[in-house]
Amino acid sequence: MTENLFDHLHKALAETGIDSKPLLAQKLCDGWQAGKFFIPSDIPKDIPLVRGVPARLEIVQGGKVPRRSPATPEGRAALLHAVAHIEYAAIDLALDHAYRFRGLPQAYYAEWLQVAADEARHFGLLRSYLQTLGYDYGDFTVHDSLWEMGAKTAHDRLVRMALVPRLMEARGLDATPPIRRKLLQVGDQEAVRILDIILADEIIHVAIGDRWFRHLCAEQGIDAETTYRELIVRYSAPWPVLPMNEAARLAAGFSADELRRLALRQA
Repeated sequence: MTENLFDHLHKALAETGIDSKPLLAQKLCDGWQAGKFFIPSDIPKDIPLVRGVPARLEIVQGGKVPRRSPATPEGRAALLHAVAHIEYAAIDLALDHAYRFRGLPQAYYAEWLQVAADEARHFGLLRSYLQTLGYDYGDFTVHDSLWEMGAKTAHDRLVRMALVPRLMEARGLDATPPIRRKLLQVGDQEAVRILDIILADEIIHVAIGDRWFRHLCAEQGIDAETTYRELIVRYSAPWPVLPMNEAARLAAGFSADELRRLALRQA
């Protein structure tokens, strides 16, 4: 007997366990691929935000997260912890993309469930490596700007696709090369290997967001790239920080002209 996909998504989102949430994300993806879930036809009017956060995690405002040099063991662990937190938040966001927005093609749910499983795998790689350094998830304070943008865009699927995968997660494509260089400078080849795995997958994830954003824009008969820049301005969202990782962004669906306009901040 198949079970309601959204009931299981709600359970995974509400989970607070550091071990259990990634496991639930993987089980959801596996279950979907095995045909264990169905999508109900009814669409609720209001779908509240649901998110379980580990009790030991201290979330502060972005400017209050201490800056540490990756040249020290503690600083390197703090840097990797920050990346791990982004991956943990990305599990919830991928689950919420699927949970919140109803009535879309089945391919939409299949793709975001796969993304949630990928993010769970990324988190596991980072957490396991942190543990070899003598630290664990929750040992450092974190900021929550990625999830905050998810909450800010919960009312509209088009806005969500624009400002979470296509904006906030695309910024991760830009941030990875300088982080990679810092880790190479201190000789951390294992951390670099993990970042390379994550970057390759994140290009695919941003491409999924790009594709659904363009699909939704086409449904409304609006130009995707113009709308994207307008939404950045309307929601006071952060513009890409230069230099952008142009190769990764092009692979993820951005056009060369769009990158030029973003670099010039042309709305």
